[in-house]
Amino acid sequence: MEKTYPMTLEGKDKLEKELEHLIMVKRPEIVERIKIARSFGDLSENSEYESAKDEQAFVEGRITTIENMIRFAQIIDNGNVAKDEVALGRTVSFIELPDGEEEEYIIVGSAEADPFSGKISNDSPIARALLGKKLGDEVVISTPGGNMTVKIQKIS
Repeated sequence: MEKTYPMTLEGKDKLEKELEHLIMVKRPEIVERIKIARSFGDLSENSEYESAKDEQAFVEGRITTIENMIRFAQIIDNGNVAKDEVALGRTVSFIELPDGEEEEYIIVGSAEADPFSGKISNDSPIARALLGKKLGDEVVISTPGGNMTVKIQKIS
């Protein structure tokens, strides 16, 4: 069975745009860099050539990865999930008990995760503990630094 990649429609669109950019812009740029570097002669000591080949390998790998993620994308539909339940694609706010600050995260598929912009993977310890819980629930989240108890404040 193929691995599926749960994601929002927005996440899939973002991947499709990145893929198009890699194929239409980055790939031709790298081919051109390789062509220019080849014209410098001896490839054994040509750092520009090596650099371009390394970037080419990275870009081709990323293209393959994105193509797979798009091909096996599973678009999240929360239509049948209660409005007060934490689910993929939802934003959840909670406070750490007894007296922590409020934190807010959007729970997304691993393909879209970007912790620095508040998007956490459904595979992360925080998301796994929160998924399926309801507004007002107190939830124990086990993290590498120990357990923390949070209270769900808002789900949207």
